[in-house]
Amino acid sequence: METQKKIEFAGLPLAVYREIAAHLRQIEGVQVGLIPQSSSEFDYKQSQIAGLEISMTSHLASESQQRLEEILAYYRNRYDI
Repeated sequence: METQKKIEFAGLPLAVYREIAAHLRQIEGVQVGLIPQSSSEFDYKQSQIAGLEISMTSHLASESQQRLEEILAYYRNRYDI
């Protein structure tokens, strides 16, 4: 069984979303997809990505889950989101 989680960081650039996804994919049992922006209007200040979709196996080790939360916390603190 898999657990899915959606994460959104308003205004975060595409490159940073890709960096976060790359870090999260290093955790065994975690898969990450980028959710495209749904707005039809282009806004330079708006990210090209709406968020991340994270899929985790239900048997994800507590150490792996802790690592996932640490990575997300790092980016929240780094980009003040």
